[in-house]
Amino acid sequence: MTGSNDATPKALAIYAPEPGAPARAYPDLHDHVLALARAGLLHVIEEPVNKDTQMHPLVRWQYRGGIPESGRKAFLFTHPTDGKGRTFGASVLVAGLAATRDVYRVGFGKPLDSIGDIWIKAMAEPITPVVIDKAPCQEVVTIGDALDETGAALDGIPVPISTPGWDNGPYLSAGHFITRDPDTGVQNIGNYRGQIKAPRRLGMNPSVELRAGIYTHWLKYKARGEKMPCAVIIGCPPAVSYTSVQKMPEHLDEMAVAGALVGSPINVVRAKTVDLLVPAEAEIVVEGFIDTQWLEPEAPFGESHGYVNLQEYNAFMDVTAITRRHHPIVPSFISQVTPSESSVIRKVAMEPVFLNHLRQGMGIKGVKRVAMHEPLTSLYAVIAVQFERGLPTTEVWRALQGVATLHRFAGKWVIAVDEDIDPENADALFWAMSYRCQPQHDMKVIDGKDPGHGPRGPKDNGESASVLINALLKGPFAPVALPKKEFMEDARRLWEKLGLPTLKPESPWHGYDLGVWPANLERQASLATASEYFSFADELVKQRRDDVEMNEPVAQFDGRNSK
Repeated sequence: MTGSNDATPKALAIYAPEPGAPARAYPDLHDHVLALARAGLLHVIEEPVNKDTQMHPLVRWQYRGGIPESGRKAFLFTHPTDGKGRTFGASVLVAGLAATRDVYRVGFGKPLDSIGDIWIKAMAEPITPVVIDKAPCQEVVTIGDALDETGAALDGIPVPISTPGWDNGPYLSAGHFITRDPDTGVQNIGNYRGQIKAPRRLGMNPSVELRAGIYTHWLKYKARGEKMPCAVIIGCPPAVSYTSVQKMPEHLDEMAVAGALVGSPINVVRAKTVDLLVPAEAEIVVEGFIDTQWLEPEAPFGESHGYVNLQEYNAFMDVTAITRRHHPIVPSFISQVTPSESSVIRKVAMEPVFLNHLRQGMGIKGVKRVAMHEPLTSLYAVIAVQFERGLPTTEVWRALQGVATLHRFAGKWVIAVDEDIDPENADALFWAMSYRCQPQHDMKVIDGKDPGHGPRGPKDNGESASVLINALLKGPFAPVALPKKEFMEDARRLWEKLGLPTLKPESPWHGYDLGVWPANLERQASLATASEYFSFADELVKQRRDDVEMNEPVAQFDGRNSK
């Protein structure tokens, strides 16, 4: 297979902006793909690739093949095929929204260190979308009986199989479902899996365990005895995709939040067969009605919690229209076992929300960082909170409880750590839990937690729990047992001079003081590094005692502790 990182690969020429397009102040998905190419963050695969057997496994290797995040990129497949040799009039973008933080940054259009503040401001000050009459997403319109022609409906969209060997067909993994609350009129956009069941029938799993907005709407339409109008967006401006996966209050219209992210109203247009507003710059829009009387089997499907979701009853949508651009791009999130695109796209936005909740919502000033553990655990299960030294214990417990209660489904294990502990590093978390925590004093269990998104297994009355762990230092400790920083830095210069393999320092990579380091021991250690370790031998003789037990500590506290 061939890949290209040219600034503007020839294969991308069809995505150049067309004259006469509606005015906008934000990138659409075509712009985003071009930006990724210019940034060297896109593999363009121009030879045929089987979407049902090869596509996702190929991209999966960059997450399970030992490639560091800095080496991961988005993949654009310009000639997708299937097991029957069919070709499609669309490209497929995998890991194109959040293969890495850098890919997310390109789509978001802002520096990574400002993303958290922008999210908070956008949810507080949404910008209402603007309705236009003529939109790129309706350049090609197929309605009614025309959908029954071969390749005219869902069978003409190159949706990949995400987990070949387990999934029972192609599923939309980046399908943004738009519905409207029949009581308030507020639209909701959420990202849910959608099984391609037939050319005119699309499955819908509403993530009931997460209490998604679409499920609330579905219950209201069911109570009315009506089918639920729905539009499924396949590809759209990145800002809309990022809001579709964010967790936010149900009264917010995600399209308005997306506008606030880019500082401008998002263009929307009325769908052709349902009373909904859809992004004008969408790639493909699938319109239809979700049945509220009947449910039918759906799945198996490899889920983001890392296990296959076995078959269950879920909703389905009857398709009434499909509209699209002339040269559409079909995005597909790579999810399942984390890290993955779906975990990156959630992590970058959700961590700042937790941090803001603790600092601003609860007024806890000593919180430095919230880190949602990503590899294998998929963010929601293990959450670490990093604190400044000296915060009152009552505030520590309050912060841990705040993390456990912000979302009904997040925070099974919530761990407090000091600033010297890297909360992204599971080994460092275990290190803190092993030596800075006494479980009988420093652990609390909160019952009544919603189990959230996870594999189906034995149930305990449909409830889980949160375990809060205070793994902070409770007082001064002896130094971390690694050479001091200056000696490690000197050794690194020698390492590089000798031409040894490139180093990638892992925290902690040098020793540091944690509060118990008396001046006399500092002096002895300094003499030792000057090879003068025999010079204080007589001092040790003078301290001999016959009234102590083996391993009894020497009284060292001389008022010179560093903290």
